[in-house]
Amino acid sequence: MAAICVFCASSRTLDRRWLDLAAETGAEVARRGHTVVSGGGCVGMMGALADGARAAGGPTLGVIPQALVDLEVADLASDELLVTDGMASRKTLMIDKSDAFITLPGGLGTLDELFEVWTTATLAMHAKPMVLVDADGFYRPLLDWLHTLADQHFLKPAGLNLLTVAQSVPEALDILESRLI
Repeated sequence: MAAICVFCASSRTLDRRWLDLAAETGAEVARRGHTVVSGGGCVGMMGALADGARAAGGPTLGVIPQALVDLEVADLASDELLVTDGMASRKTLMIDKSDAFITLPGGLGTLDELFEVWTTATLAMHAKPMVLVDADGFYRPLLDWLHTLADQHFLKPAGLNLLTVAQSVPEALDILESRLI
């Protein structure tokens, strides 16, 4: 059983399809016998992710800064909820507690988490697999820009290749599981 960290949005104003994608992700991670590691929130895609995992019988681990606990957005139903003193320590703890990473659609916070885990991988601070789920082409503009960075030598091809892109959640988990063996 692996601890799979899922980065995703916590916005309360998202289209239903994104909430459904998050719930599907949590359920699929749980069905495959893994633990969902999340940002510890109970709202938006993050909440749907954890609810999906628990509905499928899987354990959840949330990591949340005290400031968000104070805003009453903590996933108090989490099997384990770790509270940090800030966002930076939250990311560090999420990376430490996880064996692999999936990034779903999201905004600035999701991108911050993706780039943190990816940057630390390029610096050989960990060798944990990472998959970006490009559902409905959500990340296509970002991926095009990243390829431009590589083309202009701001990003080494080896660094670019550390992040795998999948079109669906089952594909993302198949990729991660093949790399966790």
